[in-house]
Amino acid sequence: MINDNQVTLAISGASGAQYALTLLQQLLAAKQNVHLMISDAAKVVFSTEVGISVPSKPEAAVECFRAAVSESKGHLAIYSKKDWFSPVASGSSAPSKMVVCPCSTGTLSAIATGASDNLIERAADVIIKERGQLILVPREMPFSSIHLENMLKLSNIGVTIMPANPGFYHQPETIQDMVNFVVGRILDHLEIPQSISKSWGYQTD
Repeated sequence: MINDNQVTLAISGASGAQYALTLLQQLLAAKQNVHLMISDAAKVVFSTEVGISVPSKPEAAVECFRAAVSESKGHLAIYSKKDWFSPVASGSSAPSKMVVCPCSTGTLSAIATGASDNLIERAADVIIKERGQLILVPREMPFSSIHLENMLKLSNIGVTIMPANPGFYHQPETIQDMVNFVVGRILDHLEIPQSISKSWGYQTD
């Protein structure tokens, strides 16, 4: 698999559009090549939470997302849910890192069972089988026993489960501060330098 400056970002239909937008902005600012997928349900969430109507055509969607995050750096490619010829669908060309942010419990369940019924699920399956790095960011409460069992199953095979739970020791003053905390932790795990969230012990100047 390709390793240098390549990240797959999937956005599924859970609440938390701002997490996805901030993560995308930071990845592009870090000059990453981002392979992006967004589910139909996520498009509804984007319209509801941040007032963004994501176009159906990939080329128009690229321009929409770049405008939304005000970032021209990095390379951004967007794929439809049935684009089986995209790089992320094959272990011979997919990036070695993938984040699903936010990750719905439905998507989590499909990944845990290896369903691969759409490109998001297939891309995650590729990462798992190729022993890459997969981070899932569920945004749900409370978790049922089914959710927890699926998380444990995935965690046991090396998937990182990182719920969108912001800390408060950095004394956030805005919603964006709390979003930055979660996104900063994701970037830390991807080993991508970030300055939007300070680590414990460094929260004061």
